[in-house]
Order: sequence, then C-alpha cells, then structure tokens
Amino acid sequence: MNVIPIDLNVYSDEEALLAGLRSGDRHACACLLKRFAPRVYAVALRMTGDPDEAEDVLQETFISACKHVHEFEGRSALGTWLHRIATNAALMRLRRHTPEEISLDQPVASLDNEDIPHEISDWTYYPAGHVLDGETRQVIEQAIAQLPDTLRSVFVLREIEGLSTEQTADLLGIGVSATKVRLHRARLRLRELLTPYFTSPVEETSAS
Repeated sequence: MNVIPIDLNVYSDEEALLAGLRSGDRHACACLLKRFAPRVYAVALRMTGDPDEAEDVLQETFISACKHVHEFEGRSALGTWLHRIATNAALMRLRRHTPEEISLDQPVASLDNEDIPHEISDWTYYPAGHVLDGETRQVIEQAIAQLPDTLRSVFVLREIEGLSTEQTADLLGIGVSATKVRLHRARLRLRELLTPYFTSPVEETSAS
C-alpha cells in the first residue's frame, strides 16, 4: 500500500494547526506531536524521574489533547496547554506511586534538622558559564531525578518550568508555605547531591 507523505508545513501556523485538530485531521495530530513532543517528554521526565513513566505521560498527553481539543479555549498558547496536561498527568502518576505517608498533598509545616545536608562545599570557584556544558547538564538532570517525588515536583515546576509559588501550590494541591519549604528542601538536597561534582580541585588537593 502506498503511503502518502504528510506535509507538516501545512500546519506551521498555530491557528491553522488548531483548526486542523478540531476538524479531526490526523495530519494535524502528527504535526502536534512532532512540534511539541520533545518539550512534553522533557517535562514528564523531570517530573517523574523515570523514562518509562515519561513515555506514558507523553502518550497520555497527546491522546488527551487530540480528544479534548474542542475544550481548548485559546486563552493560552497551545504549548502551554499541552504543558499543563503533561504536568497533571505526571502528578497523577506520582500520587499513584507515592506512599501515603509521604503524599504529595501532605502539608509540610517546618524544616527540621534532618533536611539539612551534611556535606556542602563552596562552589564559587566554578565558572557560571560552564553550567551550559553538556556533561554538567547531565549531572544536574541526574541529581534532580534522585530527589524524592515530593521535592522533585516542586523544584521542577518552580525552578525549571518557571511557575510562580502560587501556581505551583495550586497544581500540587498544597499550601504556599508548604511549597516554599519543599522548594528550600529540594535546593538543599540538590546542593548536597552536586557537591562532589562541583567541589573545588584546590579543596580536594588540600584535603589529601
């Protein structure tokens, strides 16, 4: 059977793409996937910390988007809408796999001593521009993936996706104060996880 190639340039304009989706054109769905899949997958992977879970979130996101496109009112960009669907799908999976005693919805009142990292060194020698290095990016991503679900979800939404504290709290269904505490814990935990990588060679030499 001959396969007719899909001209995705037909839907290079977002309004045209949205019209195609609403008309049920499968080519529009293919274009939507090609254009936004990398971003959606990145969000899902950071939220879940698991490639398999991220793939499932990716699939759920685009199935849901194509199915409910008529509910999209256009108040935000299409990418923002997909981001919201992916975030909610990831959070649902985190809630499903997170034990009740550390539920994502559980209030957090304070920061106790157990959350203070025991090994934090000075990173000031490290050139800021070097964080764009591919190896450094990978190390940071791996450290984020090691955070507990409750901390990773706050950190990703607040620091990586750029949501406000209020928006993050609303998505997670927790209070603003709990969001701030968890973000603080996430930053401390990340700093501890990344300390071995960012430790100054001078410090290592003097210590040996």
